[in-house]
Amino acid sequence: MKRYVIRRLLEAVPTTIGILLLTFLLFNVVGGSPAQVVLGKNATAEAIAAFDAKYGYDKPLFIGKSSFFDSQFFNYVRSLSKGDLGVSTEHQCPVADVLREGAGPSLMLTVPMLIGGTLIGVSLALLCAAWRGGKWDKAVLVFSTILMSVNYVVWVLAGQFLLAFKLHLFPIWGFGSAVYLVLPVCIGIFSGLGRDVRFFRAVILDETYKPYVRTALAKGLAGWRVMTVHVLRNSLIPILTYVSLSIPFLFTGSLLLETFFGIPGLGNVSINAIHSSDMAVVRAVVVLGALLYQAVQLVTDLGYAWLDPRVRLG
Repeated sequence: MKRYVIRRLLEAVPTTIGILLLTFLLFNVVGGSPAQVVLGKNATAEAIAAFDAKYGYDKPLFIGKSSFFDSQFFNYVRSLSKGDLGVSTEHQCPVADVLREGAGPSLMLTVPMLIGGTLIGVSLALLCAAWRGGKWDKAVLVFSTILMSVNYVVWVLAGQFLLAFKLHLFPIWGFGSAVYLVLPVCIGIFSGLGRDVRFFRAVILDETYKPYVRTALAKGLAGWRVMTVHVLRNSLIPILTYVSLSIPFLFTGSLLLETFFGIPGLGNVSINAIHSSDMAVVRAVVVLGALLYQAVQLVTDLGYAWLDPRVRLG
């Protein structure tokens, strides 16, 4: 396993270099002059020159003049290697501080959504698989289809209007305490429950038709034990793959929920950075999201071997 981890880490090096190069090109070359984006089209030449000198945009893009490595790209990579994500032009402070302040609220919102949605979805899927073809299975399928058919924004607006504004059951805006997160977490779980249940149900049903299930039932094992111990365990690999795709987005926050409910998480920070042309913050969020995605994929592959002894990491 150590050789596998080392090989995957070495394979991640060129991928990471490609990510850094792509984000650099998108935000420093394709997007035009960062000074004009931040200061506007009517900025004077003196203001643009001062901005470029302050943030290092007056240097060559890739190959320096006085030194080969004295360029924008190599300075960008050198800063990232030291944990320096740059300076926010909106907040006039290090980008790391801006992201650190937004990470807490985002995780407090997205982690309960992921855990709650997964547990509820798997539980309903197990019940549907156990009662497949029955009225409860059909009812859950119809309910899941309805959830998938309604736009995400509709659930946000309906929950905010009915439960917060009309019935006064939850705060409608702000981030004063954990109570302010109850409604957005419930909306996040509820809106994604349809696709989760249908996916988990399909995976679990695929296992229930395999010979070992019939053998276990024929030996007299209780149906609930077969479903929860044997079927669920053998269904965990596709479920783990499905859930792992959402983990990187836990750190980047939920854009709509944070915007609608005034939660100062990374999603809200990213939206404000885009509106204010704070490219340093947007670039940092993109880079960190890409790096987290690679890390989660490695951990997921290791989880396969832990869940199923038949999996060999070569």
